[in-house]
Amino acid sequence: MTQILDKPVRAAGIVGEAERTARRKTLLHWIAVHSLGVAAALFFVLPFVFVVLTSLMSDQQALTRDLVPQTWEWDNYSRVLDTPGFVTWWRNTLLYAGLGTVLTVVSSIPVAYALAKFRFRGQRLALMLVISMMMLPPQVVIIPMYLFWAKQLDLAGTLWPLIIPMAFGDAFSIFLLRQFLLTIPNEYLDAAKVDGCSELRTLLKVVLPMARPGIAAVALFQFFYAWNDYFGPQIYASENPAAWTLSYGLESFKGAHHTDWNLTMAATVLVMAPVILVFFFAQKAFVEGVTLTGVKG
Repeated sequence: MTQILDKPVRAAGIVGEAERTARRKTLLHWIAVHSLGVAAALFFVLPFVFVVLTSLMSDQQALTRDLVPQTWEWDNYSRVLDTPGFVTWWRNTLLYAGLGTVLTVVSSIPVAYALAKFRFRGQRLALMLVISMMMLPPQVVIIPMYLFWAKQLDLAGTLWPLIIPMAFGDAFSIFLLRQFLLTIPNEYLDAAKVDGCSELRTLLKVVLPMARPGIAAVALFQFFYAWNDYFGPQIYASENPAAWTLSYGLESFKGAHHTDWNLTMAATVLVMAPVILVFFFAQKAFVEGVTLTGVKG
């Protein structure tokens, strides 16, 4: 009789031990995953924290091994902004990145819509041409392009050779938008056409509201590219300091203040801050747009 009663007790003990083991494994898995996440976050955040802390140090402390400012020199940022040409570089960068992003998005949407929703002869060839343009390094065509813009149109020393081509679409933006538009069911477009909408009205009233995440992703990619572009301004605007952007002007600023690391770091923070803020407020749409572009091929 006692043996019969002991069997349920032992079974309950085994079950309880198994549950405790499962909970321990779950806890250890949670700790491992979050430890890796924290380590990865620190790997990316600590350099930025170092830059910010150095930008708030005095001229003497910036050359030492101290990691925390002894006195918080907030006026370093005003000293950077008062540097001749810095505000001009900021304005030029906003013009280049802002206008270039608008032109790229506006010109790429119709091409991506045609490649995603139209059926025409040579469609696959057109798509292959777009993909091949993505693989073509800009350095390959820089010499003929420079001769065209500088010698034929006399636009050397300005940013217009970089801005105007964006009005004719961008291969990466077209491909990314095309992949996103493929995720929109054709039934919505057919219903709009049954209601009497033209192709243009369908694009504006039906497709664009549904494609906002993809458009946001393309806009952010283009804005980040233009904001950080160093190669283009170096080629076309290097001879005219009034047309420099922040990425190119920062190199000149660093050369002029090569021993003032606090001012150099303050200028770096001012260059990075707009990009970080834009991504912080638009990261949800950006991640959603990038994720959904791979749903269909």
